[in-house]
Amino acid sequence: MARQSWLERRWKKTARLTEQEKAAIIGPASSGCVGGSRPIYVSGYSDSGASHVKRALKGWTGTSSSPQEDIDDNNRTLRQRGRLLYMSSPLAAAPIKTYRTKIVGSGLKMRPAIQYELLGMSAEAAQEWNKRTEAEFRLWAEKKENCDALGINNLYQMEQLAVMQWFMSGDVFCLIQRDDATALNPYTLRLHMIEADRVSTPCAAGVRYIAGTTGKAENGNDIYDGIEVNSRGKVVAYHICSAYPEEITAKDVKWTRVEAVGAKTGLPNILHIRDAERCEQYRGVTQLAPVIELLQNQKRFTESQLMAALIQSFLTAWIETELPATDFPFNEAKSGAYGAEESDDHREWHDPNEHEIGPGTVNVLNPGEKVVLGNPQVPTESFDIFIKNLAMQLGAALEIPRDVLLKEFNASYSASRGALEEAWEVMKMYRSWFETDFCQPIYEIWLAEAVAIGRVKAPGFFRDPLIRAAWSHARWDGPSQTHLDPVKEANANEILARNGWKTNTQITRESYGGDWNENMNQLAQEQERLRQIFPQQEPAATNNEEDDDNENITDK
Repeated sequence: MARQSWLERRWKKTARLTEQEKAAIIGPASSGCVGGSRPIYVSGYSDSGASHVKRALKGWTGTSSSPQEDIDDNNRTLRQRGRLLYMSSPLAAAPIKTYRTKIVGSGLKMRPAIQYELLGMSAEAAQEWNKRTEAEFRLWAEKKENCDALGINNLYQMEQLAVMQWFMSGDVFCLIQRDDATALNPYTLRLHMIEADRVSTPCAAGVRYIAGTTGKAENGNDIYDGIEVNSRGKVVAYHICSAYPEEITAKDVKWTRVEAVGAKTGLPNILHIRDAERCEQYRGVTQLAPVIELLQNQKRFTESQLMAALIQSFLTAWIETELPATDFPFNEAKSGAYGAEESDDHREWHDPNEHEIGPGTVNVLNPGEKVVLGNPQVPTESFDIFIKNLAMQLGAALEIPRDVLLKEFNASYSASRGALEEAWEVMKMYRSWFETDFCQPIYEIWLAEAVAIGRVKAPGFFRDPLIRAAWSHARWDGPSQTHLDPVKEANANEILARNGWKTNTQITRESYGGDWNENMNQLAQEQERLRQIFPQQEPAATNNEEDDDNENITDK
């Protein structure tokens, strides 16, 4: 059935009304109307963004379907183009690497922060438990052979990889596996990072390049681009292919079904890291999707400008002669070392009709030949302005201010600080998502094993979900915000802490990525050490003490 136009639907709706209702809505009949018909007036968005008659909107008939048709069916193309741009365009690689550096940096470090009051523990006992558990977690996380199923990366390097793949490909998966414990590693937990391409809908091996993204599982569930959902739309399993879509392999191509959650443990069997832009969306989209066309055109423009500048720098001459071109050896390429003469058998073949331009190149023209060159221009002064304006649009789409994207802070302190603050808000949001989808689930899976084998003591861990959540509570410390003027920002932090708007722990974690309690313990040890080395030296007076002394002198 052909889709009816808006005008046809509107006319049918109007035809159902009585004459009195029509007159009340659209007024009396116009004498200029053919057959006494009344004009139909548009309302709402029909006269603006939804108009089909305005000159700027004529012919704009784009439609949107389900997330599976709009996203999954196009994801393969978007994913490949995003990767190619990352590998070939500096402006495409810049935001992805910026995300990685600001969100994860050298790694998000786990810091246990159990809810000791709920567990009936003292603060001192909780601190000791946190230290012990953190040491156990580092034993597993910091060595690649302990945590990586492939033995390639440690946990913090896998965090970096996951963020890169998340933004480059749209999503990434982490398969939870088990391996034998060793004398140096008492834990069996292993992580296997899987690229987005390998999670796909099962099909016959011969048609995996052209098969659609939807399918049916053996139990009747729907599969959307490798993700199996039940009748209510809940994700219940993932289908992982043994080969990449474009991979040429002699091995049998098969799919492995992995249940989303273990039936006995209730823990996830696979982690899916992505963010969504639409409801009922199961797969992620590369962050470069909105700017693919923009980046590709920028890449072409940059290459053409670079070639124009390169051609302009060449010095090339042509010789017109009535003699055979073979009498002049200028155009012969030598293959010998340091340009030494070689026999004809060792010379590179050269087409006598081929002419090139290059640094100090001399070409010979045959009789009757003539060279006509274009007029290559060096890049104009507007090239730099064009790139910066393009970076501004790119940054707006990806929520990275241009100054941060280009790593160029030439504006005022306030403008640069504002750009950093804006970027930091975005990075905190993404870090929170990443902690929820990747870091915290991994820690909870590890902690369950640590408690089960007796390496960590946590009474009631397996009996009560609330108690388990209290033992599993943790924070993840990562890179702190960039400081343009540390003195100004330190003074601001002092005011915040003095008025109770922020705690010292918050400021230390957010601004410097450390732990205030650990800093205080370390400072106490350092002060004690200084008193042992310099017993006659008085401790340095604080600013408040100096101010009090000045006030006393003034009073006197």
